[in-house]
Amino acid sequence: MYKFLLCWRYLRTRYIALASIVSVMLGVATMIVVNSVMSGFTTEMQTRLHGILSDLVIEVRDMNGARDAEAHMEWIRRAAGDSIEAMTPTVTTYAMLRFYHGGQWFTRQVQLTGIDMGTQSGVSDFSKYLQHPENRRQMSFNLREGGYDPRDHQAGPAAVERPQMLNAGWEHRRHVATARALLPPFSDRDPGRSPSPGGSEGRTIPLNPFDAYRRAPEAALDMSRQQNTGLVMGIALANYRDHGEERFVLLPGDDVELIFPTAGERPTATFQYYTVVDFYECKMSEYDSTLVFVPIEALQKDRHMIDPATGKGTFNLIQIKLKPGTDGAEVRDRLQAAFPRDRYVVQTWRDRQGPLLAAVEMETAILNVLLFLIIAVSGFGILAIFFMIVVEKTRDIGILKSLGASGPGVMGIFLSYGLSLGLVGSGVGLGLGLLFVKHINGIADVLGRLTGRPIFDPKIYYFYKIPAIVDPWTVAWIVLGAVGIAVLASVLPALRAALLHPVEALRYE
Repeated sequence: MYKFLLCWRYLRTRYIALASIVSVMLGVATMIVVNSVMSGFTTEMQTRLHGILSDLVIEVRDMNGARDAEAHMEWIRRAAGDSIEAMTPTVTTYAMLRFYHGGQWFTRQVQLTGIDMGTQSGVSDFSKYLQHPENRRQMSFNLREGGYDPRDHQAGPAAVERPQMLNAGWEHRRHVATARALLPPFSDRDPGRSPSPGGSEGRTIPLNPFDAYRRAPEAALDMSRQQNTGLVMGIALANYRDHGEERFVLLPGDDVELIFPTAGERPTATFQYYTVVDFYECKMSEYDSTLVFVPIEALQKDRHMIDPATGKGTFNLIQIKLKPGTDGAEVRDRLQAAFPRDRYVVQTWRDRQGPLLAAVEMETAILNVLLFLIIAVSGFGILAIFFMIVVEKTRDIGILKSLGASGPGVMGIFLSYGLSLGLVGSGVGLGLGLLFVKHINGIADVLGRLTGRPIFDPKIYYFYKIPAIVDPWTVAWIVLGAVGIAVLASVLPALRAALLHPVEALRYE
């Protein structure tokens, strides 16, 4: 009993122990906050990546693809048994996107993907990231009569306004058609030269998109009533940020030109006009700034990927959604065994994003090691304090031993003292860390007002609040690790106190 009484007395009266408690508390709180935020960001990123990619992907190694997607999907069902919930074929290729804005043409490199709008939403969260509510319910490559979200529907009340989207759709297309009709006939003017007032040749001016229509008769159509093949593009391809505000250079209803290679042994470039019908925004800049989606049948036709004899098109990928609870790695191995490795590659979504996920895990591990050093430093502080206490209390230790206290009993006093410091510091740090995580967005807003600039700017991070997820197992290991370090730091001083000889201790000055 005397061991606990002495521990409590030392804990209450020796204010030098407060420094150790504070250091343990700050270390535990910091690790809880950082791990919660990192876990939130990682989970958010993985959710969005998984929403873009299906559970499994079978990729054809040949750039020209493979024929008969239906037959391949039947082979997949036979090999995977009842593990398959949904499948869809896709065609992917790289392309150049061209559009006209502000008096000049812009060109962007994009990844062009042909999808089946009837089955694509069944294997991924594709429709979830579209900007028209009807397209989120039932995807269509037909231009809508208005109704596009004038604000980011994923952001909730904190969403930034997008007033340009109010005019998107057929209203915007009819407005463009009216402006086009007001231009003089193409034959009445030189599209490449602008005459000067004196009659001599003036400066060279860029062609506008309406001249391009006149030079491409097959693309000419009544814009007020007709559209080209529909296209869904990443929203970052169509907008830019000016002093934190979003400005759109393209809207649903505009026409763009895609340049991409045909399939076959000797590919040639083909030029096709498409009409933007919606935007895709998954909050991953890598995808929002590169992905373009068109109907798979149109892309197969434009790339000459349809067999004239059978009428069946070729494909590059088959995306597979598995039933809940299915082991993706096990199904992957079964499918890879069923398909020749020299022609097909079977991967899970984690396999396809392996380098990115590995980099995030490595950053988290290194950050945890660095932060754990804070608690380790507090452990050395406890070690130094306990050695001071042993030296200071040498005579008291001698009196305890002369009164019958055993060596293990004296050692237990200091070990209990170290355990008490660890428990108190970890407990306070646990409460402080959890409280900080709970109100982290409010704290960020307060700090932003104090500093005059936002701590977490959603215009930069594309998240409207700081994601934080508290993992109970991680918190438990942090608390146990802090308590363990405090106890280990008290072992050497406790051992020295236990080995003191009573007579030598009483003679100590």
